[in-house]
Amino acid sequence: MRLIGVDGHAGSGKTTFAGKLAAALGEAPVLHLDDIASHRELFSWDGRLLSEVVEPLRRGVTAHYRPYDWRARRFGPARPLPPAPVVLVEGVGAGRRVLRPYLARLLWMDLPREEAWARGRARDGEEQREFWSGWVEAERRHFAEDPSRPFADLLVRQSAQGYEVLPGPAGTVGPDQFVTDGNESASMCCTCEDRRA
Repeated sequence: MRLIGVDGHAGSGKTTFAGKLAAALGEAPVLHLDDIASHRELFSWDGRLLSEVVEPLRRGVTAHYRPYDWRARRFGPARPLPPAPVVLVEGVGAGRRVLRPYLARLLWMDLPREEAWARGRARDGEEQREFWSGWVEAERRHFAEDPSRPFADLLVRQSAQGYEVLPGPAGTVGPDQFVTDGNESASMCCTCEDRRA
């Protein structure tokens, strides 16, 4: 089991990139952190993610989580997430401190926050304007207290030709990554330096 985190500011293109990466990896499953977070738990969902998803996957059994409906403001019925050779975890906070030991690689969508937030606001429209006002401050606080970018193995930048993947600030995987270390296919798919996809 290799968990690959795709983090970045809201609106930076994490979901789109994770979808393309999943397809390139033979339709690897993708867990969207928007399904784990909620209005009441914008960033305080890590305990639930570990117990409902990460721990079962570590044991090689199917995880179950209840996706959050952002319009209805409630969690829906349980959804299965079976173990797979690679599982992508994408969303703001995918590279947070408590999750990093479980990640084989952490990718950061390298788009400045103001530009990412502008894209996110344009994407979500007027209906979500009030939510975005609160979100921006919550995200600022989250990354001030628990930054992800300094620990990214790779930086992903969108370009007219696709994506440019560059070495990240973290350099190499540390010894604390006990779940997914030493994996050849994760290295092959995620150590592409200066490559455009």
